[in-house]
Amino acid sequence: MCALHQAALMSNDQMLLILLDSGALPSIRDNKGMVALHYAAWQGHSASVQLLLQRASPVNEQALEGETPLHLACQHGHFDVVSLLLNQHADPTICNKSLRSSLDLACENGRTRVVELLLRSNLCQKLLEDSPTDTLDNSRTTCLHLAARNGHGEIIQTLLQAGMNVNRSTLKGTALHEAATAGRTEAVKLLLDVSTVLAIVAAFNRSKEMMKLGIIKALYIVSIEHRIQS
Repeated sequence: MCALHQAALMSNDQMLLILLDSGALPSIRDNKGMVALHYAAWQGHSASVQLLLQRASPVNEQALEGETPLHLACQHGHFDVVSLLLNQHADPTICNKSLRSSLDLACENGRTRVVELLLRSNLCQKLLEDSPTDTLDNSRTTCLHLAARNGHGEIIQTLLQAGMNVNRSTLKGTALHEAATAGRTEAVKLLLDVSTVLAIVAAFNRSKEMMKLGIIKALYIVSIEHRIQS
């Protein structure tokens, strides 16, 4: 770890400024592949993050394990830093080597305000959609599964309100399976309630379709009879 990384880790803005003015490069990586912005984001120090961004620090730089500064800020719930990074075009859809996006880490660690902030980004919408790869990779998970596994009910509600499919499945099952396996009673109740409502709505829609088909069939028969009589 070089002096610039150490200054970022210690949230020492005065030292950061001296080093940057002396020619230290914000893009230099340490043996973990991390740049100074990773450390500033990890610590959640907005002033350090802002200073490094002003000096063109690479916002989407991935460390050796694939994490970006946004991953670290989301994991630790640093709302203001997440906001700063998103405003500088940090990409919330980038995944680390564990196939976790920034949204995944925020959901996994119960960072509700950060989740709400991320969901305002159009980029995050595709993370809520069903994917053909969901049932192909045993390590694949979703932000809803992670929230359910860890019992974060408020985040589960937030994701469902944002349009995520409660029945989205991976090889390990649905979010309900995850919550049940982890013994998360309140999450199980919440997901069961949602699933029940959806089942009722689906049944109602099916009955409406059947009624519609019945009416169409009846009209067809009447039209044939009318032709025969004519």
